[in-house]
Amino acid sequence: MNFLASKAQLRASFFRWTLFLVPLIVLFGFTAGQFGSPQTIWFQNLTKPEIFPPTAAFGIVWGILYVIIGISLALVVSAWGAYGRGLAIIVFALHFVGNLAWTPVFFGMQNIVGGLYVLGYTIVTLLAMTAVFWSIRRSAGLLLLPYLAWLIFASVLNYQFFVLNPDSSEVVEEGAVERIEL
Repeated sequence: MNFLASKAQLRASFFRWTLFLVPLIVLFGFTAGQFGSPQTIWFQNLTKPEIFPPTAAFGIVWGILYVIIGISLALVVSAWGAYGRGLAIIVFALHFVGNLAWTPVFFGMQNIVGGLYVLGYTIVTLLAMTAVFWSIRRSAGLLLLPYLAWLIFASVLNYQFFVLNPDSSEVVEEGAVERIEL
């Protein structure tokens, strides 16, 4: 039996998904952030690029971006019966693994080049995710554009860290190694 939901039912579905997904996405982002920190001796000893913003800006920007990502995902997940909805959810999951991996790789493993690879993967999968989300709900795709801009900025910043600190694994003070192996 085929039937269409009313606009009120679709709005209610979107709000329920938003109330579930936004906190979940923020929680995942916060949890990933616990696997590394700019407070490590290793990071404090790195030469910072000129475009490096204040450390507090990262928490603010990521908090806002995780809310936007959650809303975008809720728009797609609540689009019951939309062609490509299942694919969009799978692409999101594949993408979000990359998003969550950067902090443990860059800060936890102290691997600047690995961080660049993770960002490359994350940008490519975000482009795919944006296209699939756009095909389901344009607003969901549009919401991801600030996130894409931030990831491009983060990639430039990560690359500049690499250029300025080519021997980054040797920058740690003697006896003060903080490395997380995953």
